[in-house]
Amino acid sequence: MVLAESKNRVGLGRALMNSRSGSTHKTNNKHRGNGAGRDGRGTGSGQSEMLYTTEKHEADWYRMRSITQQNDLDEFLNTAELADTDFAAEKMSNLKIIHKDQINPYLLTADEEKAAKTKHRQNKQQLTVPRRPYWDSTTTPAELERRERDSFLHWRRGLAELQEAKDLLMTPFERNLEVWRQLWRVIERSDVVVQIVDARNPLMFRCEDLERYVKEVDERKTNLLLVNKADMMTAEQRSVWADYFEKEGISYQFFSAALAKQTNEEHYSVDEEEEPVEEEVVVTVEEEEEKEELRIRILTVDELEEVFLEHAPIVQGEDPESPRKTQIGLVGYPNVGKSSTINALIGAKKVSVSSTPGKTKHFQTLHLGEKIVLCDCPGLVFPNFATTKAELVCNGVLPIDQLREFSGPTTLVAQRIPQQFLESLYGIKIHTRPFEEGGTGVPTGEELLMAYARARGFYKTGAGNPDESRAARYVLKDYVNGKLLFCHPPPAGSPIDPSNFNKDLYNEAHLPQNRRAGAPLGQDHDDDLPSEDLPIIEMGEKSHDLDRKFFAEGRGSLGHMKTPFHLGAGAAGALPGGKHLSGRKARTVIALDNNLSPDEVRKTMGGKKHFKGRKNIK
Repeated sequence: MVLAESKNRVGLGRALMNSRSGSTHKTNNKHRGNGAGRDGRGTGSGQSEMLYTTEKHEADWYRMRSITQQNDLDEFLNTAELADTDFAAEKMSNLKIIHKDQINPYLLTADEEKAAKTKHRQNKQQLTVPRRPYWDSTTTPAELERRERDSFLHWRRGLAELQEAKDLLMTPFERNLEVWRQLWRVIERSDVVVQIVDARNPLMFRCEDLERYVKEVDERKTNLLLVNKADMMTAEQRSVWADYFEKEGISYQFFSAALAKQTNEEHYSVDEEEEPVEEEVVVTVEEEEEKEELRIRILTVDELEEVFLEHAPIVQGEDPESPRKTQIGLVGYPNVGKSSTINALIGAKKVSVSSTPGKTKHFQTLHLGEKIVLCDCPGLVFPNFATTKAELVCNGVLPIDQLREFSGPTTLVAQRIPQQFLESLYGIKIHTRPFEEGGTGVPTGEELLMAYARARGFYKTGAGNPDESRAARYVLKDYVNGKLLFCHPPPAGSPIDPSNFNKDLYNEAHLPQNRRAGAPLGQDHDDDLPSEDLPIIEMGEKSHDLDRKFFAEGRGSLGHMKTPFHLGAGAAGALPGGKHLSGRKARTVIALDNNLSPDEVRKTMGGKKHFKGRKNIK
């Protein structure tokens, strides 16, 4: 058996130190094929030597993978690769390993969250997207790649300095240069750049610097904020957000890919022969609604196409006989419904749809009629400030199936969704900690998961404890998919209470049909009601007949108590006909009446073994 080398000779740091000092293994002096070699200088003592390898070639699918999180070693190696620099390791005796997280990795207190958001507003102008460096027809591909790498490295260093200098926590953002190159190409080709955001938290998914970058590329290009999944909001909530967008000067539109898909399916299933009178009535009603609340209206597919054309810039010198198609670039975070929006516009499934972030890998062009071309960009996680990673999980930015810590996200769900709605939706009863034991009246994530796991039969093998991690995946997916609804209010001078903002989302209309018949589980208990408020149940004839037979005269002791309980066990144990117990049974009865043991009764009675009657021992 070949023995392993000493651990002192294994590892990246040890290899770099040996290479620096020249004390390499003997086998390193041999020639290495496949492109490996030396710099041609002498290898005598005192001279350094350099090893080189051929440039690695990676598959396209591997190069286009989305990278949002890296450990310290990977981040260091990738940064060195981008900079195209050498590095060496030095042995230091005063090395210290410190934890880089400066905040609670799970949740923040109310004061800490308020302070963090204040700091975010003060530094939001420094959140930028990487710019593509200048290039022209004389720029060679190698020069352009070198410039792009330098610009991307400078951008990453700036974000790292911002995070360290200001002590800010940032979201995991896209660290793969190839993915950002797709964004650059989409912006350069597009006339209108549409940012698709989730209606439940629009500002979380909006990148302000992207809008500035679009104007830097070409002042004639326009921006549009498409608030998708608007059907999850009430009309009042859309009105509040519309006020905010208009105040901030943001060009916006409300849309729902799910409703558009449903409309398309209903349109194809309707019989072609339809009475024209009914069609005119429907159109009239829609026009009245449009005049009423045009700014909060959820657009249809045809209306959205008209909005795209309205925002398109006017092209100078265009041939009227062969007009150029308007290029619409679609950009957004993963899982905001970008691909579903394209599918609704096309009317057929042209783009693969998935709930896993990062499904689309390359930008695609799709022709929408004779006037519009859609440019679909891969899902990008833009740099943004964050309070906790739990917030990113609840927003669908981080994949749930790869989640390891679930207590933070589920606690956020339990805090935002009322307990009665959770119990009614899942058919469970959440047992919370009483106030006298330190409870707050709001269920914790653990209490929610325990109740859900028990109700669904999710138990761990072995000890048989409830499987909270499995329950967490189901609950969090229900939250991300909209089964558990919570919409964030817009920032305002006077803060809006999230509970009041979402109060209309937790009524019976938002429950599944099979849960609407019964009352919510949190309201059907009569234990805390006063006696006069309890429901009166009227007895039927069978119940009256049963009572008459049970309490009738001559039925013995079925419904009649002959000896009151306060007389004690001795009177209750008296035999019929006036006879009394004696012996051991009598002593036992006397002991029960006087809280004594049978031995104490025997000693008190003077050792008599046989006596009659019931005596009180004093």
